[in-house]
Order: sequence, then C-alpha cells, then structure tokens
Amino acid sequence: MFLTSDNKLKKQWLAWGAIITAVVVAMGMLWFDKPLYILLRRLDCNAWRVLDYIFDVRVWLILTGILLLLVYAKKSINSGIKYKNVKKQFSFAAIVKDFMSKVRTNYAFLIFSSVLSAGIVAKIIKICVGRFRPIFFEALGITGFRPFSTEWAFNSMPSGHTTATFAGLIMAGMLAPKIKPITWTLAIVVAVSRVAVGAHWPTDVILGAFIGMVAADLVKYFAFKRK
Repeated sequence: MFLTSDNKLKKQWLAWGAIITAVVVAMGMLWFDKPLYILLRRLDCNAWRVLDYIFDVRVWLILTGILLLLVYAKKSINSGIKYKNVKKQFSFAAIVKDFMSKVRTNYAFLIFSSVLSAGIVAKIIKICVGRFRPIFFEALGITGFRPFSTEWAFNSMPSGHTTATFAGLIMAGMLAPKIKPITWTLAIVVAVSRVAVGAHWPTDVILGAFIGMVAADLVKYFAFKRK
C-alpha cells in the first residue's frame, strides 16, 4: 500500500496514513466504537471461531517457520554443502549468514518477517496502552485503560490477529499480485470477525490493520533494497 511497483517507499503516503489512522482511532474511542461494536456483535456465529485458530500469530509463525527450514534445507542440499565444510565454519554467525543468504527473499521468509515484526510492535503497544477488552463493557458497562499490564483482559489494542493477518496476507498479495483481491478480502473478514466475536473494539482492528500493512511494506522494502 505504501510501496511503488519498483519497491520505493511512499514516505508522504505513510505519514498521512499514520495521521489518518491516529485520527480515526481517536474518533472511534470517543464516538463510534461502542455503537459499531454493538452492531457487529449481531454477526457473531460459531464460524468466526475457526478464523480465530487459523489466523493466530503463533500459527502464522509456526507454519512459515517450518517452510523456511524446508527451503533452507533444500537449498543447502542443492548447493552441495559438505559436512567437512560445515564443520570448519560451525559458528552462530556463519550459520545465520548462510541462512540469510539462502532465504532472505524467499516468500516464506518475507511473510514470516512481516508477521513477526508486526506482532512485536502490536504486543508492545498492547502492554503500553492496556485497553480494557469489550467483555468489561458487555458485563459491567465500563471501558478504560490499565497501562503496562500483561493480562489478556487489558490487552485489547491493537488486535493481534488482525495485525498478523494483514502483515501476512498483504505481503502475500504484494508477492503474488493476482491473488491480491483475495488476500485483502480475507484480511478484512478476519478483522471484522474479531469484533463480531467480542474480542476487540473496531478501533483495535483498525490500528492492527495499519500496523500489519506498514510491517509488510517495510519488510519488503528493506529486503529487496539490500538485494
């Protein structure tokens, strides 16, 4: 979204995107979060729970991590690495360098990096903001914040599922433009599902979507810029 077709970063677009997202999130917290949440909660159904498990951050990282190891193993075998050569260069730095040289622009690595970086940023924000989950609103009619809490109930903003899903699917769409309409649609569906099941406020998923998109763009930008 913030990259040109020749992998140049649209810095002004990114800055405006950050400003607009901040304004929308602020407006949501002051105005439309509650009514929109109540509206979307009417869409709740058991089918949404399937997305909850499939698009979890850990699932993204485990699956792409396994793919990465398989890609690395295959390329290592094809490049003709001998055990005696590995033994001479057996150090953490050498292994990391060899690994990165083989998978740095692989699709699985780019998606893994996007999800991981977006997940880290989201987790930090969750803890710092400490926003109450919507369950407090439904059960007690209250909303609020408890900054620097690591408890699930106070880690509503941003949505981790939405952040990871946008990071992974937007990256997939950039790498394979033909499936971009599918990846965008699926990402939006996952975001809506997080509100429908009562796990997040609408602004939680809006912020998560923005973080995921930016993470995907920056990972792709730096990966191919270095190349």
